[in-house]
Amino acid sequence: MQNTSNFFYKKERHGFHLVDNSQLPVITAFSAFLLAASFVFYLNPTKSCIINCIDHLVFQFAALSLTAVLFSWFLTVVYESGQGHHTQVVRRGLRLGMVLFILSEVMLFFSFFWAFFHVSLSPAIILGCVWPPQTIQPLDVWGLPLTNTLLLLTSGLTLTLSHRAMLKATNYYYTKVAAIHLFVTIVLGTTFLCCQFIEYKFGINFNWSETVFGSIFYVTTGFHGLHVVIGTIFLIFCLVRLVVTTLELERVQDALRPFCNYLSIYSFRKEQHIGFEAAAWYWHFVDVVWIFLFLTIYWWNSASIV
Repeated sequence: MQNTSNFFYKKERHGFHLVDNSQLPVITAFSAFLLAASFVFYLNPTKSCIINCIDHLVFQFAALSLTAVLFSWFLTVVYESGQGHHTQVVRRGLRLGMVLFILSEVMLFFSFFWAFFHVSLSPAIILGCVWPPQTIQPLDVWGLPLTNTLLLLTSGLTLTLSHRAMLKATNYYYTKVAAIHLFVTIVLGTTFLCCQFIEYKFGINFNWSETVFGSIFYVTTGFHGLHVVIGTIFLIFCLVRLVVTTLELERVQDALRPFCNYLSIYSFRKEQHIGFEAAAWYWHFVDVVWIFLFLTIYWWNSASIV
């Protein structure tokens, strides 16, 4: 009996983390399904005002529930890290999972670019055998598109500076520098989204259903804008953790000491900040995708007109 118990004890000693049962995956899948379904009904409205109102309510509910469950998931993962469950093996698996996720996103945008080149290099007769179609007036590539490019490239630079400061985060000064650069990155990303909204609202003379050009333009830029929103939320979450880290390293007053000790489990460490690395990789991926969007959707179409 002694040998058997020792055998099972040794068998359970490993570097992996066996997570507890959770309802978050089911809630996330259900919220994402409701969000996608309501969006499809939004693009194809009916004549019934009641159904359209219900669809709007379902869309809002799905968006709020999906955001809430994602934040809950983030907090759960961070809490597990603070409990010491993220060993070297687990961190390697998390990095590999993030790389595979980004590769899947690459294939998604690759399909969009494939569709763009398929119709632009060989325009159909229904388009007049010209690209872009004669009814489409492309945007000025040197206006808001160039501004958005500069904003995202600058945000990638400030995020890199924040990451470099994070690698030296052994005292209050470096964490403060990392937090400042990360805050600037979030401001630049938010400004990009505002410029994109202005472009959609005032700078475009065609809709998403107007020829294949409108469909490709709105799908590619819209999906990219959605990724910028997700990346910005990701960075905001990291900024909150950086602020907690800064307060922990700073000599705060005795009244705030218990509060900081309670939040210390959510702080970053120099040797363990996989969440920040994942956010940085995701944001740089968004930057690279925008460069291809700028060269194809904007500059290519403008050059074709000339």
